[in-house]
Amino acid sequence: MTAANDQTTWKRWRSVADLYHAVFTGLILTVVTRRGTPDAAEFVFRIFRRQQQERFLAGLDKLGLSHLPPAVAAAQYHYLSNWIGGVSVEYMIENDRKAWIRYPPPRWIWRGTAICGIPGEVSRAMLRGWHANNGVTLGNLRLGFVCTKQSVDGQDGLEGYYCEYDHDLDLDQRLVFARHLEAPPFDPAKAPALPVDSWPKPRLEKAYRNYAMEYVRTAAPVAVQLFGPDDAGYLLRLTGKLIGMQYYDEVAKSFGMARGDATTFTDFFTALLGAQDDEFTIDKSAGAIAVWQTSWKLMDGVIDAHPACAELLRGLVEGLAAGCGRNIPVTMTAERNGARPFTWTIG
Repeated sequence: MTAANDQTTWKRWRSVADLYHAVFTGLILTVVTRRGTPDAAEFVFRIFRRQQQERFLAGLDKLGLSHLPPAVAAAQYHYLSNWIGGVSVEYMIENDRKAWIRYPPPRWIWRGTAICGIPGEVSRAMLRGWHANNGVTLGNLRLGFVCTKQSVDGQDGLEGYYCEYDHDLDLDQRLVFARHLEAPPFDPAKAPALPVDSWPKPRLEKAYRNYAMEYVRTAAPVAVQLFGPDDAGYLLRLTGKLIGMQYYDEVAKSFGMARGDATTFTDFFTALLGAQDDEFTIDKSAGAIAVWQTSWKLMDGVIDAHPACAELLRGLVEGLAAGCGRNIPVTMTAERNGARPFTWTIG
């Protein structure tokens, strides 16, 4: 693979990351506006608790942090894993039992104006889901998280510190707030770094793409389990369509494409599938264009992926088609035995 081809591939991967980043943020906003703050907070809590249970311990090993004291390991995990995904984050250590993390503005998860639509309860649910559970996962019930700021409350970032206490913590003590405290200054020279040998550029670029996609991979089945297939399917399809319409131009530009007709959209759609590592074939023999999508890597291996999860994909492709050009018909046929494969009829 030439350097030019590498750059083209990485540019497409980053555009896919931006698209799924928008889908994830959009889905939370859709739940906030259609179902209300309590449901949105529960949704976010379950997403981040599931991510934490599935990824935290494995991530510590992958990042080479398992040998560190619990508070330091937890803080460094958040610093490095988020840095890989393109999230602006800072890390400051005071001692082996107290280590800070800070997410300065702009917040990655609440991109652009989206932050204006996120209630504080929803942001707190993220901390309850992940940060408050790291001690439990490590088997150390003395480790808790103290939040000192929240961006959505009008403060200049989300920040707090992991603290290892002298006693075990009850459930309601694992996340507490201390708004009167301020994080120490960030010194990049003292921040942890990834080992270059085990994290070369291609791996970092793919991890950047996968970071955003993983949130959607978690959120879709959580939505179905929490709200039921019918309601979740509606929310997933609506979000996908809205984001697709908004982001077609941005993604197409990164692919070297523009707006057009059904043929243009087929070229774009198959390029997108390729950038997601999905497999497909094209059949143009019957007038309308058929794209047989034979894999959906986003949901691959998700044991509780209900067929309703595919409504997210249906809506996203419908929205992208609408962004490409007016009146480009797209229909999806999915097998009943799971989330894949799909047959798309375009035109």
